[in-house]
Amino acid sequence: MYLDTQLAQQIVDRTMAIIDTNINVMNDHGVIISSGDPTRIGQLHDGALLAIQHGDTTEITQQTSQNLKGVKPGINLVLKHDDTIIGVVGITGNPDEIRNYAALVKMTSEMIIERSLLIEQLQWDKRHIEEFISSWVNNELTEEALEHWAQRLSIDIEQPRVAVLIELAETPQSNQLTTIRKVVELLEYPQRNNLVAVIAMNQILVLKPCQQHSERWDYQIESQRIDQLIHQLQQQDIHHLHIALGEYFPSPMEMPRSFQSAQQVLTLGKHYHPKQTKYLFEDMRMPVLLSPLKQNWQGEQLCNAIVKLKTQDRSGQLIKTLYRLFEHQGNLSQCANSLYIHRNTLRYRLNKIEEITQISPHHFTGLVELYIACQITQ
Repeated sequence: MYLDTQLAQQIVDRTMAIIDTNINVMNDHGVIISSGDPTRIGQLHDGALLAIQHGDTTEITQQTSQNLKGVKPGINLVLKHDDTIIGVVGITGNPDEIRNYAALVKMTSEMIIERSLLIEQLQWDKRHIEEFISSWVNNELTEEALEHWAQRLSIDIEQPRVAVLIELAETPQSNQLTTIRKVVELLEYPQRNNLVAVIAMNQILVLKPCQQHSERWDYQIESQRIDQLIHQLQQQDIHHLHIALGEYFPSPMEMPRSFQSAQQVLTLGKHYHPKQTKYLFEDMRMPVLLSPLKQNWQGEQLCNAIVKLKTQDRSGQLIKTLYRLFEHQGNLSQCANSLYIHRNTLRYRLNKIEEITQISPHHFTGLVELYIACQITQ
């Protein structure tokens, strides 16, 4: 470790608030890097060099200060970390008058350094954890590497977890960072045991512990917890966001699938229900599972029928009828009643749909094909 100017300035500010005398902080080369007297910054301090050479406290009297460069009467105390000298803190004044302050200044300085080291270590650990989470969910680790990193970071990868993706509304960068920090602080509350990573300027990934029952998991409990989180965020004036709960997969090596499912739930949720805040995989199971078809020629073939239907159905009446038939699982009577039309009118519309698409909604297989086509066309 080395003593930088920012940390040195903290020492000066804190100690000068305690005692009414000037404080200088020198690095391990004896150069003043912070001082209550800014004009002295950058000067070489012979008294600090003496303290470094002796490895212990050095007192400078009025008489001895005349023979040293850049030195006033005072006491110079070495600052150590792991038995290595990292700098010197100097108290300006008559040694006989300030000697009682020396131990207090040294203790305060070392406490500031220890606190800084702790914060630095926590930040370092946090960066490592975020890098680990990113590599894990993006399927960049072998099973052996996953176990090795988890062990080094004291993370139990056998703990059942599910991916949750939080996306905040776009705001000015300064506000965005403040909001992200608030959300992360809430999510990293120790008792929650969440693994949290900021994966974009407005997205936070949470790998949250979940309850597993036999081969299934209780997504309803997780849904309730998301409701609680939304309430807590609203209390902190954070309202404009979307939260997507992915699917649970039991193996640690399948965590990328949970992450991918959360991404797809978020994308489709915002598309279908942009005003909602919470999206669940269980509520969007079919659209999510079918969504990869869009990328294949098979999906293109399925979509052709619906594209043709929408082109020719200018009033939207046929599409509305088809969706109502899906809602009533192919039951013609219920569908006709919900549309307030006669069954013969419904049959006419369905025949028209078959004429345009060349797929019969009267038959189970045709209705399923049209349903899938509708899901991946939107």
